[in-house]
Amino acid sequence: MRIFSDSPNKTIAIGNALGKMLGAGNIVCLEGDLGTGKTHFAKGIALGLDIGEHVTSPTFTIINEYEGRLPFYHIDVYRLIAEDEAYELGLEEYLYGGGVTLIEWPERVNGLLPDEYLMVKIIMAEDGENARELEFRPFGQKYIDLVAGLFEELKNIENIGD
Repeated sequence: MRIFSDSPNKTIAIGNALGKMLGAGNIVCLEGDLGTGKTHFAKGIALGLDIGEHVTSPTFTIINEYEGRLPFYHIDVYRLIAEDEAYELGLEEYLYGGGVTLIEWPERVNGLLPDEYLMVKIIMAEDGENARELEFRPFGQKYIDLVAGLFEELKNIENIGD
């Protein structure tokens, strides 16, 4: 399932719609090259979780924690060299806790991911500087249902789902 975004604001709006639907223990993995808009998407999720703080990329801090309707753990494992480092950081506690966990560069910690999660891949589209395609790949029935609900919600907003 794919959604097209033609601006950072639309990417934030898509994340916001998803954030409103997320519940305790949900995990979202976020793939995308540098500069594709992962932080904009994370900002949208934070808005949907009623987080008023300014959301920044955790590239150097690795984990940013925010409080809202649910705790939001924004994790960027780009700088990790080995999966063992993720164990040392206590990544499993975030994955199996009561908050919403967003992991950027999840391929670096594949062995730690549970069987069920939502993968979102952001791809720069060729038809514009701000154009992006967001590809949603759910793993597990609850995430299949979540994505179906998200696409229905987005259709109601502005015909941005296909």
